Amino acid sequence: MGSRAGAWLVAATGLVAVAACSSSGSSSSVASGSVNDSASGLQAQYESVVSAVLPSVVQIFTNDATGSGVVYDSKGDIVTNAHVVGNESTVRVVPATGGSMLTARVLGTFPAGDLAVIRVESDAGSLKVAKFGNSDDVRAGQIVLAMGNPLGLTGSVSQGIVSALGRTVSASGTSGGEVTTITDAIQTTAAINGGNSGGALVSLSGQVVGIPSAAARDPEAGAAPGIGFAIPSDTAVDIANQLISTGKVTNSGRASLNITATTVTTTDGQEAGVGLVSAASGGAAANAGLKAGDVIVKVGDQPTPSVNVLNAVLATLKPDDQVQVTYLRAGNNNNNTSAVKVTLGTL
Repeated sequence: MGSRAGAWLVAATGLVAVAACSSSGSSSSVASGSVNDSASGLQAQYESVVSAVLPSVVQIFTNDATGSGVVYDSKGDIVTNAHVVGNESTVRVVPATGGSMLTARVLGTFPAGDLAVIRVESDAGSLKVAKFGNSDDVRAGQIVLAMGNPLGLTGSVSQGIVSALGRTVSASGTSGGEVTTITDAIQTTAAINGGNSGGALVSLSGQVVGIPSAAARDPEAGAAPGIGFAIPSDTAVDIANQLISTGKVTNSGRASLNITATTVTTTDGQEAGVGLVSAASGGAAANAGLKAGDVIVKVGDQPTPSVNVLNAVLATLKPDDQVQVTYLRAGNNNNNTSAVKVTLGTL
């Protein structure tokens, strides 16, 4: 997991050595010393960040799974992924650096954004609060560390860079089968494996800038090394504050059709649209005349063959935006589509 750091340092040394070949002996000595100083400084910074932040990362145990969490405040609140706690009402917690097992109550979950907050019921003072940074300041190429408990290996750290920003990542099957969509996700090369979920993506300044949530998988080849995704810290803080205050999310800042839906497939298994199981009374879809049984096939100019794709399209929009929704309704002759203007609600 530390091999990337080693590779970077070797490359830097090689570049300096080439420069030294065309310089005087004294210049070569100075350049070599500078590289050693830089390497020692970077090494010390890594060690400092790990020793400062790792005590704020905990391991979470449920009845059938394990994951990670980050201590959010002095009241014992811990931020994690919704898919880590699932449908549990209480979980068990152990600091990544070791200590007594604590019982924590689930304050609230936001499965649509894969976030949850739990609170330890005693000994909150034994936990170290993490420092959350501003994810808007994160830049591609920035060095980051992923801290958590991958595969049950307590207190593990991997390192990499931020490889991209602003990704929209959808996944199904978490938190009782609900579809999760992470907007503005941070893509990173830092290794993220099972058990890392809910942990900390940390900058070299020692601030939590993301919550690792998912790793990419190729449907045919399996895990895709070096492609992981984290929820931005700004999103995590906003959602956590709402869950701590009321136990639910009342303002996600994300657009919604206010529907319960499922992916509709053809007889040969091809995804064909988003079927409305129900449309909440007074919600965006219901107000526009959509109802249970309708199949949404397009939002604006974007086809929506599945719930995951629909969520990704909605992630690019805002509440109160007006969009044209194209749909099929049972009983329409020749499967002709209809279209309606929808004012989007809030997720």
